[in-house]
Amino acid sequence: MGTPVIVVRSGWDDLGKLILRLTVACLLVFHGIAKVKGGIGWMAGVLASHHLPAFAGYGTYVAEIVAPILLILGILTRPAALVIAFDLFMALVLVIGGKTFRPSERGGGLGGEVELFFLLASVAIFFMGSGRYAVSKGQGKWD
Repeated sequence: MGTPVIVVRSGWDDLGKLILRLTVACLLVFHGIAKVKGGIGWMAGVLASHHLPAFAGYGTYVAEIVAPILLILGILTRPAALVIAFDLFMALVLVIGGKTFRPSERGGGLGGEVELFFLLASVAIFFMGSGRYAVSKGQGKWD
């Protein structure tokens, strides 16, 4: 007789997916709202220093406004999560740079810990999908 294994399949994993989706989306959308209010002009120099056109900065509106709304609703969840992951990857490469894995003087966390959190949580959402607490109910191949 082996040790009994308890498997809970009463929607807890779907609730966890919902909480993760809402956490990433609701926190990230504030970054998007700040960019809508303050503009993205500051990005022009950063993008130019990496030989990228300034208009590429407008992609942050898609990643920080449109994609979080899709995550909240649970529509096109996987592509939305990839858009967010790409946005945060670019933020790490272009803005945070060498400070990403360096301990911060404020609080001792990593210099890019917030960006890393959003990036990795978005990758997790991509692999898990939306779950049943979504408009799509997790039924589509993109959800």
